[in-house]
Amino acid sequence: MGSLYNYLFEYFSGFSGFELFANSAAAIIVIILVIVIAWLSHYITRKVLLRIVSRVARRTKTTWDDILVKNKIFSGLAHLVPAFILYYIADSSFPELSGILLTVTRIYFTLIVIFVSNSFLNSVLEIYNTTPYAHNRPIKGYIQLIKIVIFCLAVIMVISILIDKKPTVLLAGLGAIAAVLILVFKDTILGFVASIQLSANNMVKIGDWIQMDSHGADGTVIDITLNTVKVQNWDKTISTIPTYSLVAESFANWKGMEESGGRRIKRAVYIDMRSIKFCNVGMLNRFEKFELIKNYIKDKENEIREFNEKRKVSEQDIISGRRQTNIGIFRKYLEVYLRQHEMVRQDLTFLIRHLHPTEKGLPIEIYVFCKDIRWANYESIQADIFDHILAVIPEFELKVFQSPSGADISDSILLLK
Repeated sequence: MGSLYNYLFEYFSGFSGFELFANSAAAIIVIILVIVIAWLSHYITRKVLLRIVSRVARRTKTTWDDILVKNKIFSGLAHLVPAFILYYIADSSFPELSGILLTVTRIYFTLIVIFVSNSFLNSVLEIYNTTPYAHNRPIKGYIQLIKIVIFCLAVIMVISILIDKKPTVLLAGLGAIAAVLILVFKDTILGFVASIQLSANNMVKIGDWIQMDSHGADGTVIDITLNTVKVQNWDKTISTIPTYSLVAESFANWKGMEESGGRRIKRAVYIDMRSIKFCNVGMLNRFEKFELIKNYIKDKENEIREFNEKRKVSEQDIISGRRQTNIGIFRKYLEVYLRQHEMVRQDLTFLIRHLHPTEKGLPIEIYVFCKDIRWANYESIQADIFDHILAVIPEFELKVFQSPSGADISDSILLLK
């Protein structure tokens, strides 16, 4: 390249009036030629190398080589060819460009190392996650720590190249002012580390619905910066949360609910325990008229009759054998009713259960998932379900517990009189 530069310099110097620009023109042409050569070498190497590696990876039965190709390790290694070409040209070029090209080449090598190391670590993590040990012994945190160390060392290396100092000198200088930097930029450093964790772990992103009661936030994330995360609450107010608080404290991200396509309905009806009783023949005959539980009552009654006959329990003995109760039939009715409800997900958790009895009665909890996750529609569907449940409870001779009010006490006094 030095001889080419000298030739171009002499060539342009031969033009009358162009002597002042001969040096710049020759240098620009040489630089353009170097860039073109480096680009062509990278393009050819990348095409040839990736084609060969991809074919080999597809033919093998192992998956680790496919992971290496997917994470673009070989694409990063292809940059070594133009890097070596630039280094050779810089080492043999003319003094005017030798220093600049050597600096650019060293930075280029450093960036290649960062890219290949990052791709390699991603591949290691992905390969490890295919093993049976990954579930109980995750290594993602360790991989992230190694990445941070590599990135920090790379930044130090680039700075040392630019200022033409040894990395050890730079490290010594950084150690002296580290305490001051940590004190002055504490919030920024915490925010920076937190933003990396939020991004790497996919904890939150713009558009997610999050709930963080400690900061009064319940709404959609509209902005994420180094120091703050802005949340537009459902009442249209804006809550500003320090970024590091999302890592240091707990919050709920409703993204999983939105992606699952089902929104949980978890609500209990409190039954007055004084209204729970065994079913007599008249009650069973009336319940058999309900289409949803007609077959259940008949099958259950036959099962109970066989059970009692084997143990010679008479029909008058209601406590020694098995008997159907109005609360049991009601619980089965809720199950059948919700099973045939078109807006209830049948493939997700589905429970109709008793909770621990309290002074307010026996809680019958509905734990199902609604198909429509939109807030207004979800609330409407949930309300319709419980409207029906509350209205149908008296049909099973059950009562909903309700704390007595002043009117109830007045009515009781009037009855006593």
